[in-house]
Amino acid sequence: MAETKIWSADELPAAVRAIKRGSLVAFPTETVYGLGADAFNEKAVSKVYAAKGRPSDNPLIVHVADKEQVDRFAVVNAWAEKLMDAFWPGPLTMILPVKPGTVSTTVTGGLDTVAARMPDNDVTRALIREADAPMVGPSANTSGKPSPTTAQHVYHDLHGKISGILDDGATKIGVESTVIDLSTNTPAVLRPGKITPAQIEAVLGVPVDSEIKHVDADEAPKAPGMKYRHYAPDKDVYMVAPEDWTQAIIWAQSQLEPVGLMLTNDLIVQHQLAGMDFVWSLGDNGDTAAAKLFAGLRHFDDRKDVLTVLVAAMPNTPENSAYNNRLGKSSGGHWVTELLAD
Repeated sequence: MAETKIWSADELPAAVRAIKRGSLVAFPTETVYGLGADAFNEKAVSKVYAAKGRPSDNPLIVHVADKEQVDRFAVVNAWAEKLMDAFWPGPLTMILPVKPGTVSTTVTGGLDTVAARMPDNDVTRALIREADAPMVGPSANTSGKPSPTTAQHVYHDLHGKISGILDDGATKIGVESTVIDLSTNTPAVLRPGKITPAQIEAVLGVPVDSEIKHVDADEAPKAPGMKYRHYAPDKDVYMVAPEDWTQAIIWAQSQLEPVGLMLTNDLIVQHQLAGMDFVWSLGDNGDTAAAKLFAGLRHFDDRKDVLTVLVAAMPNTPENSAYNNRLGKSSGGHWVTELLAD
């Protein structure tokens, strides 16, 4: 098994050389760590699918260092120009018509559209710029598992499968970017993220379709996260509404094996759980919960004695939609009330 190196920011030239020779390099963003390959090198892109175990019809997001790079592979319309000016670099991915003959169908999942994003991370934009290659960048994890928010998470999943990991510490946002489809007559959010539909509408001046679509088994998804099982650990995960925590904790304490509890600080204090090793703090609010969600799921996945994890759902607001979306997928839509009813 080949060695996977972990490079610091000042070792950027080594990561650039790896990308140029067609190898895979995991890179940091403000959302999660991505698995990078030259978007114009089809052999390198194919390695991404192999390393992750990713379905071949699941399209990849192409990451750029500047707006000009998007012109190399996509048709940029007026909506895209406005959103780039407002939100790039940042956690917004745009679905645009692909320019024929640029990136391969391996990148687009066989569609006539392509996803583009400019990450808000100086080190990664320098990597893309120095390699002179827009990079595909799905989350740098085994497909279907919780996304990585540290270099160590990437190493856990992909060591021996990729050339190296560019380490820039823990990511700030912790859930993947908002995906907005700009290839149709009505802009549509295909995946919720930090940037809300209302923020997008304020920039575009037109209504945005924010109803998250279901993709059938025989249909190709336009964006990652729409079709396949995502963000799920090997343990059983259940969502917990605020009013159910008292009964949920009583249920957890009655079990023979430890139950992982992921909840906000106010609930930890309220239920006198501080300092207990089966408790994972989600911080004080929805933003901190999003940043800590995947790390907590991974923490309990690595504990052999924990079989079940109970996780706090956030209030149903636009700002919390990305967190609740990822938690819903991690849990398969299951709520702790199912356990309490047994």
